[in-house]
Amino acid sequence: MPEPRSNPPNVNGILETSLYVESAARSVEFYRRVFGFEPLEPCEPLNDETRLCPMRAGDRSVLLLFKKGATPDTDATGAMHIAFGIARSDLTSWEHWLAEQGIRIELRKTWKYGGEALYFRDPDGHLLEVVTPGAVVP
Repeated sequence: MPEPRSNPPNVNGILETSLYVESAARSVEFYRRVFGFEPLEPCEPLNDETRLCPMRAGDRSVLLLFKKGATPDTDATGAMHIAFGIARSDLTSWEHWLAEQGIRIELRKTWKYGGEALYFRDPDGHLLEVVTPGAVVP
């Protein structure tokens, strides 16, 4: 039997995150338009009944858009939260981009370690955040 460990093995980050949405078609359009994310594989037919659409979210992450109630044993209710890391130099560009897209910024926050964040909602009411380095301990 292996020797007991005092610390867990390392994790390299979060590979995928799931959001539960009313309409994958509506959410895909939002995440394409606002973030430039693209589906990883064709989600055909992409409509209000589509059960799952995985989207590339940056260079190492996947955003899974699940239709609410369509997948047994994997569902969530209520608004969820996702933070997307951005470069400090892009914060002002994000403010302007969100305004151009007609998306209201609910909160601007400066974190203890200097990170700055903008909070806004997707079409299903999930709280999204774009945040610069310095939101957590460096």
